[in-house]
Amino acid sequence: MIPYRSFSSAIFLLLLLVQTGCLVVQNPHSAVAPGRWRGVLKLTQGPVTAPDESEFANLKFEEVTEGELPFLFDVVYDDEETFHLEILNGEERIRVDHIRFGRDPATAKDTLLIEFPVYDSYIKALHENDVIEGEWVVNYKENYRIPFVAHFGQGYRFTELKKTPALDLTGKWEVAFEVDTEEEYPAIGEFVQKGNDLRGTFLTETGDYRFLEGTVQANKFYLSCFDGAHAYLFEGKIMPDSSLIGSFRSGIHYRALWEGKRNPDFQLANADSITLTKPGAQTMAFSLEDPLGKVVSLEDPAYKDKVKIIQIMGTWCPNCRDETEFLIDYLSRNTGQDLAVFGVAFERYKEKEKAMGALSRYVENLQIPYPILLAGLRDKATTEAVFPMFNGIHAFPTMVFLDRQNRIRRIHTGFSGPATSEFPAFKADFEDFLQGLIDEK
Repeated sequence: MIPYRSFSSAIFLLLLLVQTGCLVVQNPHSAVAPGRWRGVLKLTQGPVTAPDESEFANLKFEEVTEGELPFLFDVVYDDEETFHLEILNGEERIRVDHIRFGRDPATAKDTLLIEFPVYDSYIKALHENDVIEGEWVVNYKENYRIPFVAHFGQGYRFTELKKTPALDLTGKWEVAFEVDTEEEYPAIGEFVQKGNDLRGTFLTETGDYRFLEGTVQANKFYLSCFDGAHAYLFEGKIMPDSSLIGSFRSGIHYRALWEGKRNPDFQLANADSITLTKPGAQTMAFSLEDPLGKVVSLEDPAYKDKVKIIQIMGTWCPNCRDETEFLIDYLSRNTGQDLAVFGVAFERYKEKEKAMGALSRYVENLQIPYPILLAGLRDKATTEAVFPMFNGIHAFPTMVFLDRQNRIRRIHTGFSGPATSEFPAFKADFEDFLQGLIDEK
């Protein structure tokens, strides 16, 4: 949390006017109770629709409230005046320090602003009697607001029920999303079940759905994740033949049906075989601007004769953040190499000033030691214009490896992060391949 006492009165008033409106500061201890809270994002109401003849018809989930995405978080006081949040998703703990609190004269109620600066989103809510109620807002999406409510002292995620599970879902599942549509795509479900508790993730050819946590109740199961950028809700049903069907919601803008069957041998396409160079394309070059206005080029003398990694990414992308943190960790453990790393960002803001602001916050909050450059808007036309040597940018992130002569040696599409079983093998392969490039004379 950012304590208000540390601000001058002028800065304090400016911040409150911009972010929360006029608030009168009061002691946070009197408003936000320390300990466990249960938050809920209330997504668009209504069941997933499907043709009457479909196996998905009448797919209902009695153990939960329709359209509610739950997550847990802890309020932790650092001292008598400051506190932070820790959002819980499976093994992941997401610390949130950017919190502002005060009384709103318009409502005469305590107002809480929880900011996720890396992802340019926030929760603004009123607090009263151990209840926080407001909305989650994503700045880079037009009028994107989801109602939010949290209750103190509730330690369950989906339900307190303990129905005997119809099946142990532990293992690997072959999954198809957007079933029976032209947009159908494959995935792998990885689950670990202990009694009613369920954890895991879904891997796709463009990335994973990060740390999911939930429950199995009889022949139904539920998983969710909220990290400040994405809100994922998976609901599923165990069929009599032990196959799975279900629905997937991402916030209020996306809804899909999916099905799965246990298959320990199922594999997705190799991540190095998806994004390809066009015939005759062997090298790449660009000159792009960083948030400070400096134009950075692969041809700059500082990068001559160095091996290079180009990270094609966006600040709005959780898998990109996982990859960024992976690269930061690698660089911290491998100093002095003939290696240069560049982030090339495609943003969701049309306005350059806003896009550069998103990049600045991203660099500052993650303490990124390599240049992050603005390529433009995240759309097909822009990505093709910046990288005409490829058959398209199929996923964010995409990692390109260049040798010392700027020749393209490898293109890795997507990122299977720390929530997946593939992460350790990727890490070892990355280090071996990169060291081979560096060792080349």
